Amino acid sequence: MRRRAGLLVLLPMVLLAACSSSTAVKSGPSTPPTSSAPSVPAPVASASPMPQVSGDFGKKATITLSGQPSGQFVVSTVSEGEGATVAKTDWVTVNYTAKDWTSGKDLPSSYDANTKPQLYQAGIGQLVPAFDQSVVGKKVGSRVLVVAPPSAAFGSTGNSQIGVGKDETVVFVLDIMAAVPQDSVVTGTVTPPPANQPQVKDNGKAAPTITVPAGVPAPTSLQTTVLVKGDGKPVQSGQTVLVQYTGVLYSNGQQFDSSWSHGGAQALQVGTGSVIAGWDQGLVGQPVGSRVLLVIPPSLGYGATAQSGIPANSTLVFVIDILEAV
Repeated sequence: MRRRAGLLVLLPMVLLAACSSSTAVKSGPSTPPTSSAPSVPAPVASASPMPQVSGDFGKKATITLSGQPSGQFVVSTVSEGEGATVAKTDWVTVNYTAKDWTSGKDLPSSYDANTKPQLYQAGIGQLVPAFDQSVVGKKVGSRVLVVAPPSAAFGSTGNSQIGVGKDETVVFVLDIMAAVPQDSVVTGTVTPPPANQPQVKDNGKAAPTITVPAGVPAPTSLQTTVLVKGDGKPVQSGQTVLVQYTGVLYSNGQQFDSSWSHGGAQALQVGTGSVIAGWDQGLVGQPVGSRVLLVIPPSLGYGATAQSGIPANSTLVFVIDILEAV
């Protein structure tokens, strides 16, 4: 839950498809223009010449180039994993190594210091095709070589942020670390909340039902109850987390927002003020795979400012499934 109603989907700016303005980049990715963008050729499994890739999955790759790029969009599996097959709209976690074939320069990598994997939705057109299209149909645990001509990379404008000039071919090695379908939910042993707190009914793939206790005054401080404790790593401040959530008003139990109502799992950043303080405080430190019940007083929510469907000075109740964190 953002400071303003709705959710902020955070995507790597350097890998975004064309955006209409810098404001669009900050508030969310935009759809690439259809009139002026060059068409992306259909990917092929091999071309001549081919870059050589060495190194182990999950570590920075070494990319060796020879000759001039063919101009074809190449998507080739270097090593196949044993995990689930990535489907369109799945949220994927990808590490990558990159090299500019035109200039021969190494480009920034997610394996570099102070960087992290990229979390994004596959196949929906928000990232450059080299990322967006190349992981669909591949298995988790796979290492994929991508030779991206300008139309599948950064086009006629290039990307000065990472050192790619206009009309340059870029080589990526993608390590597919995880994939989470958009309708995923947390599973595991449920610990019911105390009787004086909102009660939660699990509904499988549908949004859980939250029932506010009658006659119990709203708390004045944050209440955090772990309903299902995950076995993943604890969420750290500044990470992007993938969540399913539903929220109701403590005053009457009326639902005002739910990820299940607008497409499923959502990605957002915690611990940095991008979301309301109750989320920042309640989610940081929780293990991935957890379902958390938060009862958030107005001081940690929207305070005296009314939002769409949320009156001023409202106490909020959320059930949040933490599906992934990077």
